[in-house]
Amino acid sequence: MPTLTLETLRDYRRALIGWAVGICLFAGGYTSFFTQIRDNPDLYSQAAMTKYPDGIRRLLGGLEDIASGAGFLQAIIYQFFVPLLFIMCAVAVANRTIAAPEESGTLELTLTLPIARGRLLMERYAALALALFAVAVVSFAVILLAANAVDLGVSAGRILAAHLGLFLLVLLFGTLTVTVGAMTGRKAVALSVTGAFAVASYVVNALAKDVEVMNWLSWVSPFRYYSEGNPLFNGVPVVDYLVLLAATLVLVVTAVLSFDRRDVGV
Repeated sequence: MPTLTLETLRDYRRALIGWAVGICLFAGGYTSFFTQIRDNPDLYSQAAMTKYPDGIRRLLGGLEDIASGAGFLQAIIYQFFVPLLFIMCAVAVANRTIAAPEESGTLELTLTLPIARGRLLMERYAALALALFAVAVVSFAVILLAANAVDLGVSAGRILAAHLGLFLLVLLFGTLTVTVGAMTGRKAVALSVTGAFAVASYVVNALAKDVEVMNWLSWVSPFRYYSEGNPLFNGVPVVDYLVLLAATLVLVVTAVLSFDRRDVGV
């Protein structure tokens, strides 16, 4: 493994441990609540339908099938809360790839090394991808163990399919943060652009079926390709996941080209 990738991973380790623990505690803790819903399906289904107005239910994934194992995982784990936490993790870590060291002045020292800018970015980006993959693997293991403990009745393959989509979604938003940081060299700009796009794309996708103008906008929302295929029910939606991967690759190329051409004060 390249030295710069290893050094970057070492820089990430404390933040990664904190985010991984938080995501795993949330996912494992909430999965354990399924036994109560399974034992009282009518009560909790009705409560979910009456407690939240239609708009909020759509944002949370509907909640209509919350009493089933797959429906519970979709609504509570994979629809909103865990993606939100994981995207926040990705953005926070990705901002340390280019933008944070440039603002602090440490990037200039790194750029004096006999290494091309494109290679420097790719090695630091590789550390980001590996870091997010590690968090994805650990959180998948926790969710799988919790699912088996409460007898969710969802196969490991279907949970893996959903978690693969989660990783691709999070990697895309992390890559967007790196790209904006490579283009501007500003943490606040990268955070603002990625955050605004994440919120807007989620809302657009959630309301696409009910608001006509958002229907066509949803085609540019990463959340459409993350959730439209219902991997917990149908397995891996290959085409949708390839779209997420292709968009990520386009952003990586954009980041390399932008960073290679931009004056960073060296």
